[in-house]
Amino acid sequence: MLAYNYDDQMIELSETANETDVEFRIRVIGNEPFEQKMKAVQNEFEHNEVLTDVFFYAYKNQAYQFIVRKDYYTDFILALMKHRILRSVEWK
Repeated sequence: MLAYNYDDQMIELSETANETDVEFRIRVIGNEPFEQKMKAVQNEFEHNEVLTDVFFYAYKNQAYQFIVRKDYYTDFILALMKHRILRSVEWK
């Protein structure tokens, strides 16, 4: 299992596991612009060979939803870390 940490002064993040996927909701609450970071994560999964690994939805007020297939969970968490949306990631 992965445990991660993020700046709760900058974003609100929730994770909900379903049968076949995990839904992440991220809302930017700080002043730092996250749009480019979110697009970088989106692009990483849109330009691979798998069409159904991560679905991305952007909403008003810097709110984002990601629906991640369970077999891509680790890849997604590491992409959030790579693009500095998360502060740290560790195995538990």
